[in-house]
Amino acid sequence: MLLSSLWAFSQSRTITGKVTENPGGTPLPGVSVQVKGTGKGTQTNTSGVYKLEVPQGANTLVFTFVGYKKEEVVLGASDNANIALTADVTGLKDVVVVGYGTQKKSEVTSAITSVSAADFRQSGARNAMDLLQGKVAGLTITRTGGTNPNTGVTIQLRGVTSLTGSMSPLVVIDGIPGGNLDLLQQDDIASFSVLKDGSAAAIYGTQANGGVIIITTKRGKSGPARVDYNTYFRKEYVQRRPKFLTADQYAAKIASGDIITEDKGYRTDFVDLLVNHSNLTQNHNLAFSGGNDMNTYRASVYYQDQDGLMLANSRQQYGGRLNVTSRGLDNRLTASFNLSTNFNKANMLTDGGNLNGYYTFNPTYSPYNPDGSYYFEQTSTNELARLHQQTDIRQQQTTSGDAKISLDIIKGLKASIFGSVIRDTWTEGGYADLNSELSYETYDSTGYAWQANELHVKYALEPTLEYNFTVNNAHNITAIGGYSYRYEVDQGFDAGNYGFVNDVFEENNLGAGNQLGLGKANMGSFKNDNTLIAFFGRLNYAYKDKYMASFILRREGSSRFGANNKWGYFPAISAGWNLREEAFMSNLTAVDQLKLRVGYGITGNSGINNYVSLVTMGTGGNYINPDGIWRQTYGPNRNPNPNLKWERKAEVNIGVDASLFKGRLTGSIDVYKRVTNDVLETFTTQLPPFVRNSIYANVGSISSKGLEITLSGNIIQSKQLTWSTDVAFSTNRSVLDRFSNDVYKIESKTYGGIGGYGALGDAIRTFEGDRIGNFYGKRFAGLTDDGKWLFYKADGSKVSPDQINSEEDHAVLGNAIPKYYLSLTNTWHYKGFDLRVFMRGKFGFDVLNTMEMFNGNRQSLPSNVLETAFTKHAKLNDSYQYSDYYLEKGGYMKLDEVTLAYNIPFKTKLIRNMRVYVTGANLATITRYTGNDPDFIKDTGLNPGIDALNTTDDRRPYLSSRGFILGLNVGF
Repeated sequence: MLLSSLWAFSQSRTITGKVTENPGGTPLPGVSVQVKGTGKGTQTNTSGVYKLEVPQGANTLVFTFVGYKKEEVVLGASDNANIALTADVTGLKDVVVVGYGTQKKSEVTSAITSVSAADFRQSGARNAMDLLQGKVAGLTITRTGGTNPNTGVTIQLRGVTSLTGSMSPLVVIDGIPGGNLDLLQQDDIASFSVLKDGSAAAIYGTQANGGVIIITTKRGKSGPARVDYNTYFRKEYVQRRPKFLTADQYAAKIASGDIITEDKGYRTDFVDLLVNHSNLTQNHNLAFSGGNDMNTYRASVYYQDQDGLMLANSRQQYGGRLNVTSRGLDNRLTASFNLSTNFNKANMLTDGGNLNGYYTFNPTYSPYNPDGSYYFEQTSTNELARLHQQTDIRQQQTTSGDAKISLDIIKGLKASIFGSVIRDTWTEGGYADLNSELSYETYDSTGYAWQANELHVKYALEPTLEYNFTVNNAHNITAIGGYSYRYEVDQGFDAGNYGFVNDVFEENNLGAGNQLGLGKANMGSFKNDNTLIAFFGRLNYAYKDKYMASFILRREGSSRFGANNKWGYFPAISAGWNLREEAFMSNLTAVDQLKLRVGYGITGNSGINNYVSLVTMGTGGNYINPDGIWRQTYGPNRNPNPNLKWERKAEVNIGVDASLFKGRLTGSIDVYKRVTNDVLETFTTQLPPFVRNSIYANVGSISSKGLEITLSGNIIQSKQLTWSTDVAFSTNRSVLDRFSNDVYKIESKTYGGIGGYGALGDAIRTFEGDRIGNFYGKRFAGLTDDGKWLFYKADGSKVSPDQINSEEDHAVLGNAIPKYYLSLTNTWHYKGFDLRVFMRGKFGFDVLNTMEMFNGNRQSLPSNVLETAFTKHAKLNDSYQYSDYYLEKGGYMKLDEVTLAYNIPFKTKLIRNMRVYVTGANLATITRYTGNDPDFIKDTGLNPGIDALNTTDDRRPYLSSRGFILGLNVGF
C-alpha cells in the first residue's frame, strides 16, 4: 500500500503560472484556479501567480474571477500554464438578486440597482445603510443623528409615498423579510440589490410601497480554507461648530453694557466640556471560509467599540455570523443555514440635545461652585453635572436564524422551503443620583430610577416551487410560485420610582424607593401582534436574449386592516428589448449592449399600527362606587373602521441600459411616475354617531415623478494606471394631489413644529395640489427704524405681526426637499496603490435655521447668543417670529471620502493579500448655509428642512465631525 501511494503521488504534478488581464497584462490577484472535476484549487497572489498540485488523470484547469470571463486551460506536457483573462465588458451578464431568486442582468426588465462590496463607502459604517449613501440614484439616506453611534438613518426611495404609514423600503437579509440591520457588519455584506420600481417590488406586496432593499451576505466558496481579518481605527474631530460668543467676547459685551448680567470672572467653553476629545473607534472582523463541491462554510466574529464625539455617547458590540451550505442526493438537495447574533451595550445619556443648554449658558460662569460641587440654577441644566450624576444604558441582544432547503425534483423543477425567526430584546435603565440636578429640582433630592424592556419576535415561513425550461434553444421560461406566512409580536414593560435613601441600588432595585406605596411611582406595559399571509407568483420569459417579459401577481391579507378589506391583489408586468441583438445594430460596433425597459406594478402599504381598524379599550378616570371603593373606568379610545384598507401605489417606469466602447462607458436612465391612492390619515368625526372625535380612514392621493441617471466610465485603462468614474444623479417631485372626499374634509395639513421659544406653530403646510415639503408662513418685509418686524399682507402692504391674518396673508415661502441629488466617485489604480475620491451633494432646497431664529436674536440675552445677534441681526429688536427671514439655501457639495490604499505584495504562502488604507471622511462642505452641517438635516418625509432642536420630532443637532481612519485587510 505504501509503495502504491508513493507511485500514485509520483504521477501527480505541480502546475505554476501567472494570470494577467487582457489587454494590458496587469497581474490579477484573487483569481480562483480549480482542477476541473475535483475539489482541489487555489487562488493567485498579489502578483497574479499561482501554484497548484494537480492529481493524476486531471488535465484541465478552470479560471474564474468576478467581472471576467470564465476560462478553461487544457494542460500539456509543460508544468507552466499562464493565461490572460478578458473582462466581461458588457456588464449585463452578471447575476442580479431579485425577489425570491436571481436573474441574469441582461434579462432584467425592471429598475434594479446592484451595489457590490467594492463600491461601498469606506468611512466605517455605523449602520449597514451608511454603505449605500450616495451610491444609488433615487435612494435617499440621511443620518439626522449625525455621527452619533446609537442612531440609525432615515431611508426614502423615490419620494414620499404615505402620510401616516411607513415610507421606508422593506429590508430583506438573506431572504428574511424585515431583517434587523443590527445583525449586519460591513465586512460580512456581499452586495445590495435595490428594487426601485413597482414592477420589481410587487412580489413583496404590501410591504413594498417604499421599495425593497435585498442584502446578501458573504458565503463560503469551494477551495482551500481562507482566513480574512479586517480592522480599522477611527478618530473624529469637531468641525462646523455654531459660532456663539466666546467667553472673552461675552465678557466684553458685559463690560460695554450690551449684555446686562454679572461677569462671574470665569472663562468657560461649556460645549467643549461635553466633547470626547479622546474618542477612538475600533472595529475587528475575523472570518473563516472554505469547503468543497459538496459543502461550503463561512463563519465570522466581530468586535466593535464606537466612541461618540460627545461624552457619555458610545456603543460596544460583538457577535458573529455563520453560514453553512451542503449538497446531497447527487447534487439534487441543497440545504443552507444562517445564524447571526449581536450583543451591544449603548450609553444613551447624550444624543446632541443637551448641546442646546450649553450653547446658551453664560460662559463667564463655572460649572462648579467654589466648594467644588456642581452649580445648579432653575433656568438651565448643568449638562456636565448630568453626565456625571445620571446614567442611561441600553443592553440589547438580537439573534436571527434561518434555513432553506431545496430539492430538484426533476430537471428544471425545484421545490424549496424557507423559514426564519428574529428575536430582538433590550433592557434600558437609568438613575439620577440623590445629589443630581434632576433629583434636586423634581424628586425632593431622593433620586430617581427607571427601567424599561422590550421584546420583538418575527417569524416567517415561505415554501416555493420553481420551474424553468427552454424550448428550441430560444424560449427561456422561468416560473415561481409560493406561499408566505409572517407573524410578529411585540411586548414591553417600564417602571420608575423615587424616594431612595442612598445611591447604592441605582435602577437595580426599584422597590427600594418609597413612592411605590404612595401611588406616585410609574408603571406601564404593552403587547400587540399581527399576521400577514400571501400567495405569490412570477413568470419570466426571454426569447434569444432579445425580448423579455415578466409577470407578477401577489394576493395578500393582513390582520391590520378592516374586516371588509383584509385581502388585496398586487399585479405587475414589465418587458425588455435588447436592441443590440437586432440585425440592424450589427454594424454599430461601438455599442456593446442597448436595452429598453418598461414596467408597471402595484404595491401596498401595511406599515401602520396594529388594531387601528378595531375598537380598542382604554382607561378613564377613577370614581368612587356606592360601596365606597374607588374603581378604574374603561371605555373605547378609537372608532372602528371595518373599511380600512391598503394604501395602493401604481407605478410606471421606463428605462434604458447601455454599454459602449467595449465596456468603457456603461449606464442607465430611468423615468418614472407613481401614484399612491387610498392614502391613510386621521380625520375629524361627529359626535354622535361616532364615539370618538377622530377616525383613521383612506382618503388621500400622493404622486411622485422623477428621473434617475447612473453612469460608469473607464477613462484610463493601461498596464500601470487605471482611472474610473461613477456618477449617480436623480431628481424627484412629490405632490399631495388629494386630501379630502365626500365624507372627510381637510383643507390642509401642517407639519414641522418649530419648537423653541414662543408658540410659533408649524413651519410646513401642505394643500391639495401642492408640493410636499412647502414652507408656509409670513413674508419678511423689513424692519422699522427701531428694529421691529414688518411683514407683507396679501395686498403687498407692510404691517406689524399682529396685523397678519394667517389664513389670508401667509404664503408658500420655499421648499425643504432637494430637487437634485448628485454623487461622483473617482478611482485610480497605479501599481499597488489605489485612490478613491467620493463626493456627493443635494441641491435646490431651503432650510429653516431655527438656531439662528432663537439664538441670533438679542431677546435671548443674557443667555449666550450667536455672534450674528450683534452683526447680521444687529438691527433686530423684537420678539421671536417665524418667516422667510430665517430660510436659507441648503444646497451643498461635500467631499465625503478620500481613501488611499496600498496592496502590499507578498511572495509567501502564508499571506494571500494585505491592504493598508487611510480614509478621510467629511473633509469639506461647499455650501451657502450658515447653520449646522446641512447633511444632517432631514430631507425625507413630511416635515423636512428644519435645523437644530425641534420638539415635535425630537431632532438633535449633533456636532459635525471630520474623521480619519487607518485600516488593514489581511487574507491568509
